[in-house]
Amino acid sequence: MSAVISTSPPTTDLAAVKHRQQAAWSTGNYAVVGTTLQIVGENLCEALDLRSGMSVLDVAAGNGNASLAAARRWCDVTAADYVPALLESAKVRAQAEGHTIRFEEADAENLPFPDASFDAVMSTFGVMFTPDQEKAAAELARVCMPGGKIGMANWTPDGFIGQLFKTIGKYVPPPAGVKSAALWGTKARLQELFGDAANEIRTTSRDFVFRYRSPAHWIEVFRTYYGPMNKTYAALDGAKQAAFTQDLLALMDRGNRSGDGTLVLPGEYLEVVIERK
Repeated sequence: MSAVISTSPPTTDLAAVKHRQQAAWSTGNYAVVGTTLQIVGENLCEALDLRSGMSVLDVAAGNGNASLAAARRWCDVTAADYVPALLESAKVRAQAEGHTIRFEEADAENLPFPDASFDAVMSTFGVMFTPDQEKAAAELARVCMPGGKIGMANWTPDGFIGQLFKTIGKYVPPPAGVKSAALWGTKARLQELFGDAANEIRTTSRDFVFRYRSPAHWIEVFRTYYGPMNKTYAALDGAKQAAFTQDLLALMDRGNRSGDGTLVLPGEYLEVVIERK
């Protein structure tokens, strides 16, 4: 009897991928980088046209940029993330500003909230990194009220951060079977993920401008505080670290528009507003 050879692809252990991701985001101190992105959360809240008293959930909230932006608009805000240290940082920021925000340690793929709990659900550069994209998108839609809005800021594949992750992938290949996070920054993927739950999906291409003392300063900050970069450098020997650094400098040189030795580098992202059926 001849042997039967299976041609189906191996099953990806998404739980293991998530565990490694959680460890990466817990490495360094993302709050140092995250705080610089505050303007994105402010712009997203404006795009969502938030009103005082609305119930708002910030998923994968990090150190609370979008949560604080919503609280400044007198919304009833809940911030959820699976990295406790980041929630603690967000809590300190909220207390310093005198805002009341509920904080919940939670997985974006399994949110601990009933169906239709929130008028608006949002995420800035957070949910896009979940391993199971379909499950995460379904959770965002599930907890959003009918007629409510889902708002996101997602890095695009061709923008600076999308290219950064491609560069990282040259040195530390991504897990097989896991879709690129940057797909969340494309209209086609958003339609696949949310089309059945949406009355309308509106997207606007925006730039966040990275402003640092120099390209070398950007590398220093991201290598020290940004988990995925920290983990990448730690996985490489000295020669590969040097090559990786040169690739990063070349990537930044192509987009840096400062002209004075500092870093002024636009990073494209997609601002997304989904009207829930």
